[in-house]
Amino acid sequence: MAVFPFSAIVGQDEMKLAILAAAVEPGIGGVLVLGDRGTGKSTAVRALAALLPKIRAVDRCPYGCDPEAIASTCEHCAPLKRKGSIKSVLKPVPVVDLPLGATEDRVVGALDLERALSQGVKAFEPGLLARANRGFLYIDEVNLLEDHLVDLLIDVAASGENLVEREGLSVRHPARFVLVGSGNPEEGELRPQLLDRFGLAVDVSTPTDLTMRIEVVKRRDAFERDPEGFCEQWRKEDEKIRRRIVAARKRLPAVEVSDAALARAAQLCMALGTDGLRGELALMRASRALAAYEGDSEVTDDHLRRMAAPALRHRLRRNPLDDAGSGTRVERAVGEVFTQAA
Repeated sequence: MAVFPFSAIVGQDEMKLAILAAAVEPGIGGVLVLGDRGTGKSTAVRALAALLPKIRAVDRCPYGCDPEAIASTCEHCAPLKRKGSIKSVLKPVPVVDLPLGATEDRVVGALDLERALSQGVKAFEPGLLARANRGFLYIDEVNLLEDHLVDLLIDVAASGENLVEREGLSVRHPARFVLVGSGNPEEGELRPQLLDRFGLAVDVSTPTDLTMRIEVVKRRDAFERDPEGFCEQWRKEDEKIRRRIVAARKRLPAVEVSDAALARAAQLCMALGTDGLRGELALMRASRALAAYEGDSEVTDDHLRRMAAPALRHRLRRNPLDDAGSGTRVERAVGEVFTQAA
């Protein structure tokens, strides 16, 4: 099934930049995309996953374990590693949708009833978290997600593991994924505990430029009429992005973050009054990922400026005396902090 090319998405530059940064550095902590319906939120996530290079995984492993990561193996791979008989295969980066109506058993996994009834054995049937390991877990309308699933996701996102203990089963398996959520703020607010887990947050809106709106409609219509032909038309551009992501991942460990850049990030968070230190960490990691993607050897003020709003806008306290939007408040603080530094 053809997927709309990432490079063919019109506008929404901040959203695309945030998703690319998370693809380069999954440790950023995921991306939250809030805004109007029909603005390309889910299209961007699926398009990026489709152009990412395939990953190497243990053959027939239900969790797609990395054959090179000896420390993070499941009960399926551990015996194979001890015997030295691991076989690996290339597989696409998983993109798993978590529907709002999903039960907890569907998400975390549960007892395989078919095998229990037919064979009389207790076996684990992996859930959506298992399928999402080493990929993307996408939640549309994340602000409408049930509270018990929110609590579950917070725990798994923090630990990188899913622990299931029920019906006499006790299973622990790796569940490291880039959490991507989207939603319309007018339909309900996101719980602060989950909001804080997203490394980056971006706002998207319906284009108001006439030329841009026309181009969006033309490209979408062309894709729906001839998906394969349209994808071929944009294949070279997608290949360029794929090569840049691969190069950025290799370059990332060598990108330097100076004490001056860390000081600037901390000053910005202090000026905005963000709680905790997740703001500095997210801003540092996102700026480093951006530097790696653009081929730079160190984080500069330009990188910090461009990633400040996505990294910090969702961490601001509400100020009843300031009716400016969170993005505007971040931009204002950036101007003040960087002007003083200059």
